[in-house]
Amino acid sequence: MKIKILLIEDHQDVRENTAEILELSNYEVCTAVDGKNGVEVAKIENPDIIICDIMMPVMDGYEVLRHLRKEEQTASTPFIFLTAKTERTDIRKGMNIGADDYLTKPFDENELLEAIASRLEKHDALKKEFSKDIESVNLFFDDTAIQDDLKSLSEHRDAVVFNLKDFVFMEGDAAHTLYYIQKGAVKTYKTVESGKSLVTGLFGVGQFVGQLSLLTGQGKYRDTATVIEESELVKIPKSEFTALLFGDKHIANKFITMLSNDMLNLQEQLISMAFDTVRQRLAKVLLNLSNTEILNNTTNKGINITRDDLANLIGTATETAIRMLTKFKDENVVTIGAHKEIIIEDVRRLEDMAEFE
Repeated sequence: MKIKILLIEDHQDVRENTAEILELSNYEVCTAVDGKNGVEVAKIENPDIIICDIMMPVMDGYEVLRHLRKEEQTASTPFIFLTAKTERTDIRKGMNIGADDYLTKPFDENELLEAIASRLEKHDALKKEFSKDIESVNLFFDDTAIQDDLKSLSEHRDAVVFNLKDFVFMEGDAAHTLYYIQKGAVKTYKTVESGKSLVTGLFGVGQFVGQLSLLTGQGKYRDTATVIEESELVKIPKSEFTALLFGDKHIANKFITMLSNDMLNLQEQLISMAFDTVRQRLAKVLLNLSNTEILNNTTNKGINITRDDLANLIGTATETAIRMLTKFKDENVVTIGAHKEIIIEDVRRLEDMAEFE
């Protein structure tokens, strides 16, 4: 299938000549005579890349870009401005609202085709879907390095082994590192004034730990992270983390998407603790731990978790959590293994309990 380019240009000669160059280079070209028409055509044609003049009647190029960035189907479409304006402020204005490149008139055929090829190559790299394993994370870093000359992101990415009960970081420590879990599981918790601990998260293979502390800007970890089964963690320096976030906007969007699921899960957990019964909360926690494979025993699919940690996750006393777990066992929803691991026997029943009881 040919790559489709939308060309928005109000000058007929420029529009026709540019379209001819693109068609001879084996691109499919659709055109628009002004900005308003261009927005309409973009929604209908869903092009792979958009080339747009700035100075146009009815709606200028800046307004075209603002409109298209608000539309889901064109929000990430590569966008190249084509204009006679060469002032730095004009170029910066376009980049600030989301333009990917800027070609000034007059331009030659090679400049145009190279700009298109470069934007499409970068866009394809950033569209790749990365599963949560270390090979794909490294691939993400490698692509980033190639596209933005951040070669350091792909270097020295060896895993560090942590043993059971080792501390990854402690609340109040200087936050210099983001951790990626290649193997094992990590618990984060906060210690309150009474000396009790509140579990803030359980993280398994394919998840990141420490990102919220790095995002706050306060320079310290907000909670303590400890290993609850032998783990292999990949250390990503804060400098590389911030380079991803504050560099190319597409890279930032991709990386933030990779991190955001954990934050959404935390929000759902807080809502559950506020409104659900203990029975519902326990059912949801067990389903979550099972579905995400956190703390799962690969031999019997049991969930390895201390009763104190389980109680902290559902927001109740340890004794209450044990009593409720016993009820689940009496109802044949779960069984308890030889090493106190929790084995889910009736997923459908557990789902019903999480939703309705």
